[in-house]
Amino acid sequence: MSTYDYVIVGAGSAGCVLANRLTEDPDVSVLLIEAGGPDTNDLVHIPAAFGALFRTDQDWDHSTVWEPNLDNRRIYLPRGKMLGGSSSINAMIYIRGNPLDWDEWAAEGCDGWSYADVLPYFIRSEDNERGASAVHGAGGELRVSEPRSLNPMAAAFIAAAQAAGLPANPDFNSGVQDGVGWYQVTQREGKRGSTAVSFLHPIADRPNLTVETHVQVVKVLAEQGRATGVAGLRLGEPLEFRAEREVLVCGGAYNSPQLLTLSGIGRGEELEALQIEQVAEVPGVGMNLSDHPNAGLIWSSPHDVSLFEALNDENLGEWMAGRGPLTSNVGESGGFIRTRDDLAAPDIQFHMVPAVFAQEGLVPAQEHGLTLAACVLKPRSRGYVAVGSPDPTAKPLICHNYLEDPEDLAALVAGVRVGMEILGTAPLSDFAGAPLVVPASDSDEDIVAHIRATCQTLYHPVGTCKMGADDDAMAVVDSACRVRGVEGLRVVDASVMPSVPRGNTNAPVIALAERAADLIRGKSPLAAADVGAGDRAVA
Repeated sequence: MSTYDYVIVGAGSAGCVLANRLTEDPDVSVLLIEAGGPDTNDLVHIPAAFGALFRTDQDWDHSTVWEPNLDNRRIYLPRGKMLGGSSSINAMIYIRGNPLDWDEWAAEGCDGWSYADVLPYFIRSEDNERGASAVHGAGGELRVSEPRSLNPMAAAFIAAAQAAGLPANPDFNSGVQDGVGWYQVTQREGKRGSTAVSFLHPIADRPNLTVETHVQVVKVLAEQGRATGVAGLRLGEPLEFRAEREVLVCGGAYNSPQLLTLSGIGRGEELEALQIEQVAEVPGVGMNLSDHPNAGLIWSSPHDVSLFEALNDENLGEWMAGRGPLTSNVGESGGFIRTRDDLAAPDIQFHMVPAVFAQEGLVPAQEHGLTLAACVLKPRSRGYVAVGSPDPTAKPLICHNYLEDPEDLAALVAGVRVGMEILGTAPLSDFAGAPLVVPASDSDEDIVAHIRATCQTLYHPVGTCKMGADDDAMAVVDSACRVRGVEGLRVVDASVMPSVPRGNTNAPVIALAERAADLIRGKSPLAAADVGAGDRAVA
């Protein structure tokens, strides 16, 4: 059995950040364990090609159970299974969430996680092409760039949305989200800047870092209420690794609660049914699952400017030179709106895709087209992740319970309706040919039917090991990400977020891991930012 100071389970968005920061101390030894392999597949690094990785051995290939409010459909849930995790297969959109998200979490008992507290960690990570400013960083590890593809359909969306009355927003991360514009992306010179590329590969030669791939951790080992290491499997061979200081679970919103349950941390009656010995009674494990439900409007296009058949030899040559359509992150432009005047922050986000993105991205497009999708930013519905088998290699049971709350459905109906208006406005209307996947009419009933038949994930699951105050019975971890009832064990990933942030979740997970790394090291957190009125989301 090999022994390290820290054992990190999962080399995804959080795990790569922790490995980088913890090994800055040469006297600390760190083991980073990844169930998948290295991120050497060229398709990982070609931004527009991420859909080609779906349902491969670099994808956990999860799915929900039959979703009761989505016509009893099972929803496909891709998650990255390689170095970089889901940051190696995502759409690379750099959004920090809304300042109100972080302030809400702090008000609910997550001490030290307000917007003012986390803004310095966003800035520390950033190497933004725009340079350093009061809200942006330069020289950090995370590569943040302007989009290079600039598809004319994506540009037409911005112009049409403004013509429909929405304001322009040149920087969604300034502290004010409302409006439309281009998304910044985690790329550099047209190539993906995953957390593996940004945080892990540059420090791979540190002598105090060990990376083990193709090892699926199946249990956190514990003795007398303290985590002592992990057990895993590689090609069926059992392995054990010891942690002298802490075990850090970074498996994400689906895999982290599954691992805790398999390790005897969860609800006693469920552990008994699975014949798993209880280590700690933590009733919130796997509960509180939250995600952005997403519904699209898809049209064919008479113009041959979409990403249809973009993966060809000519464009590969362009991509290698750092330009061309394959540098596209697919969701190039978009924006944030409030569907009601009484809202404190946006409740709908748009993603404009210059391509036909149908059937959850699993079926190749057959023609040129465009997709405009709307998602609910702050859903009230909650689902769960459960373990249905004591076999640690079995997939978890996942129910998102999308649109259970009527307010979520009402918001999405309003968002789709605004999307229909924008699609009917020039210059975007000039690119829309025949409708492919749209509501039968603009009535509420037809929009609801369209949503239930086509709604999918926006790939932003959070909340299943939620952070909370000491008196929150459903909180799995405290404000330092320490698991309740087990010493020497933390969860650091999107699962600890109490609710899904208003926006794409990769950047928030990186900032969360940055601050958690300081807490783990016993370092004083970075000084809170001076956040003025101009940095708040409330208009």
